Amino acid sequence: MCLAIPAQVTELLGDGMARIDMGGVSKAISVALVENVAVGDFVVVHVGYALSKIDAEEAERTLALLREAASMETP
Repeated sequence: MCLAIPAQVTELLGDGMARIDMGGVSKAISVALVENVAVGDFVVVHVGYALSKIDAEEAERTLALLREAASMETP
């Protein structure tokens, strides 16, 4: 299964790259596929690429669901 995870842009690095915060982990990703990315925006990230922008509420809802799923016990 592949997941795209919300992350917040913390720095624009130039050349279509940005630094994001993903649950306390800082990582450089490509934002070349998304227009008008700014510091503070939330983006959906998959394999090092921002796929789209989302609002902060949607990002938090998605992250909460992922945290809940991670805490579930498996049979």
